[in-house]
Amino acid sequence: MAAPSLEVRDIRKAYPGTIALDDVTLTFRPGQVHALLGRNGAGKSTLVKILSGAITPTSGAILVNGRDIALRSPQDALANGIATVYQELSIIPELTVAENMLLGRLPRHRGIARFAVDRRAAEVVADRTLDTLGVKLDVRRKAARLSVGQQQLVEIARAVSRGASAVLLDEPTSALARHEVAALFAAVRSLVEKNVAVVYITHRLNELREIADQVSVLRDGKLAGSVRIAEATPKTIVELMFGSSPSAPAPTVAPAQAQPVLQIRNLNIPHTLTDVSFTLHAGEILGIAGMLGSGRTELLSAIFGAIPFTSGEITIGNQTVRAPTPALMKRLGLAFTPESRKEQALVLPMSTRDNLCLAALNRVGKRGFVTRATQRPTVARRISELHIAAADPNRPVAFLSGGNQQKVVVGNWLNTEPRVILFDEPTRGIDVHAKQQIFDIIRDLSRRNIASIFVSSELEELPEICHRILILRAGRITAEVRPHEITLDQLVARCMES
Repeated sequence: MAAPSLEVRDIRKAYPGTIALDDVTLTFRPGQVHALLGRNGAGKSTLVKILSGAITPTSGAILVNGRDIALRSPQDALANGIATVYQELSIIPELTVAENMLLGRLPRHRGIARFAVDRRAAEVVADRTLDTLGVKLDVRRKAARLSVGQQQLVEIARAVSRGASAVLLDEPTSALARHEVAALFAAVRSLVEKNVAVVYITHRLNELREIADQVSVLRDGKLAGSVRIAEATPKTIVELMFGSSPSAPAPTVAPAQAQPVLQIRNLNIPHTLTDVSFTLHAGEILGIAGMLGSGRTELLSAIFGAIPFTSGEITIGNQTVRAPTPALMKRLGLAFTPESRKEQALVLPMSTRDNLCLAALNRVGKRGFVTRATQRPTVARRISELHIAAADPNRPVAFLSGGNQQKVVVGNWLNTEPRVILFDEPTRGIDVHAKQQIFDIIRDLSRRNIASIFVSSELEELPEICHRILILRAGRITAEVRPHEITLDQLVARCMES
């Protein structure tokens, strides 16, 4: 058996008050794709940062081809043949494909022009590297003109051009359309054929059988287990990620004989959504279950009018809408708390007070003017009602914890007096106590006859909070289930089925 390209032995990373990694030992062998899974906060990102040289472990050893090494910087990692392609790409838009691939290593002319870049030589190297991956790209093209999928391939080619023996791919398909994933997988297989060890971090469990050879799961900073892909059934993965297959919680009581408030009919977006139809009732909490890339966020965005759809219709109450816009949908009673609160829902330098009033300035102001005096009743009410821990509402909302920021997002939209709230990943990046508070808020909305659509990548949350769950897979609604009728491993299996 060939020597392992990359090993971590008893890796531990401790921070004040928490242990991010607890004596993790893993082997990543050449010519294999080793998938690394785990819930948010399980330790995946910490391990990747250690292997990339971005942070140093508290204790433990890292070995490359059996040799103990110290990684004190990303340059150390590259020097030892470890290249990392992060979820947030590092492409420079105004440089060409060749320049991005060879950045920091661009060949120079000899002689009198030795300080000038030899563009022709760079293009030859870039072309040759892309060919080895089976990738067809014009190396003279500026990166700004590439799709996200093509930029991802350039990042991988950069790693190959450095002669990496181990390549870490952090959520490589999270931002890709489905038609771009095949090209990425082909490039990954080319790496495997070159005997490169590939560490593949993903949330998309449905990708595993297509690309992975081995699956390892981190849970609460510890290695929960490793299995060959042939043994990685949905039930096995769920038990590794969660410790066991939890029994379904007592179902949330659904509103009786509620009227439809939102109807979606045959919604289509090319390569994203196909004939999506469902009905939402007053006071209902409807879950959308699906893996990353299934179309969950795009569905909510299309309903709110943030992205266009090519065909289909939306009915709110008695009004049918075929070309929604956020302004129109807000007037009709829809609210949307987006996936990234810091980038899409909050203005971080502004105060908590101002952020609580942004969505309903016309209601908060008097005769077109918004002042602290006109804001005061609304702000006081939302802070009290939602238990927002803001010692001084006049300080920037950036100073609040993640959970309190999420409550500000919800409170802001409640001021519009919505009939329906679309929740996209409302518990991402918040602690367990804050998560339960968000659940309590959603249940309270249900009792007030306000309906919700709830999306979360943490599938175990859906049975806890939802009355009904729709399975979204590859852009299609494939099933409808009731929380008390399905176990978590069955829910995961339904989302993963091909």
